Amino acid sequence: VSNGRSAASCQSPAVGLGTAKTSLVLPRGLDRWLALLTPCDAVAQIGPPTDYQLPIMPQYSPSGLVYRDLGSRWNTLFISSSALLPGTWVTFGSQISDEMAESLMTIAYENGINLFDTAEVYASGRAEITLGSIIKKKGWRRSSFVVTTKIYWGGQSDDVITHAGLRGSLSRLQLEYVDIVFANRTDVNSPMEEVVRAMTFVINQGMAMYWGTSRWSAMEIMEAYSVARQFNLIPPVCEQAEYHYFQRDKVEVQLPELYHKIGVGAMTWSPLACGLITGKYNEGVPDCSRAAMKGYQWLKERVNSEEGRRQLAKIKELHLLADRLGCTAAQLAIAWCLRSEGVSSVLLGVSNTEQLVENLGSLRVILTAPH
Repeated sequence: VSNGRSAASCQSPAVGLGTAKTSLVLPRGLDRWLALLTPCDAVAQIGPPTDYQLPIMPQYSPSGLVYRDLGSRWNTLFISSSALLPGTWVTFGSQISDEMAESLMTIAYENGINLFDTAEVYASGRAEITLGSIIKKKGWRRSSFVVTTKIYWGGQSDDVITHAGLRGSLSRLQLEYVDIVFANRTDVNSPMEEVVRAMTFVINQGMAMYWGTSRWSAMEIMEAYSVARQFNLIPPVCEQAEYHYFQRDKVEVQLPELYHKIGVGAMTWSPLACGLITGKYNEGVPDCSRAAMKGYQWLKERVNSEEGRRQLAKIKELHLLADRLGCTAAQLAIAWCLRSEGVSSVLLGVSNTEQLVENLGSLRVILTAPH
């Protein structure tokens, strides 16, 4: 499956990112600061960039964007995606207008971002409708972008992982297939063999090219892989996992073993810890923020908790460090996520074009080992 756009189809970028990169040498103080963020001392040290990253592919990207394989390069996954990609959780179909959603997707696409992520549960399906309508309106060549969606969290398929849930998503997206369908959590009511057979079925029916997992444990992913190999079925290729300064164990300790042994990649989300790292909650919860929205009381409680206050204090130190390095705290946080081995792409949650442009600027931040 070729998902890079040809040079002939590339338009001039709406926002010029350029190819120049700023190499930032981390001071020794950053390693000490990062060690305070987690009790897991084994993963606190930042090492040099790994060589698994794919080179810039200018024939695909008008802005020299870096592309990566979703999974290890020896895996059977033939999708290369941009290192950054916009997600539709919270924003599409609820927090922002359809016009703003179209602007965000246009800027992203014209700057080489080729993967768009959504889920049946996002805004009760409205996020998929918005995403699909924009894709149809733009008339982009299908092979020039990747669409992923997630089933089994809400909607028609909430009680079991079935092909009916994916059919509903495809209808809302106005697509014949998605590139990857994710099981949004494990189905505790069904044997693993049934789950793997269901995912294999939708792939064989042409509704998806691959399947992945989201919020699964490393043990569950390994079980699915073993079942697939035992019964000649299709194994998962990618896990979506939360990853930021305050949530590190799964991506840095558990998933690397799966990446090396069976080729499962990681697509991470919430690099800014639901907005905490931006500093927007330093003085409380703004009325227009996500934590003030209906259904996000849990985030407001998290911000106002004792642990939340400790995290905000550390974030203030991070902002001072980012100022010294000549970038924003958000850019530093995203660049930090991208340098972890096995992380194929980082999902961004933005609500306006300024946030998107700022986040894309993280691709110019190159973190190197301390001297």
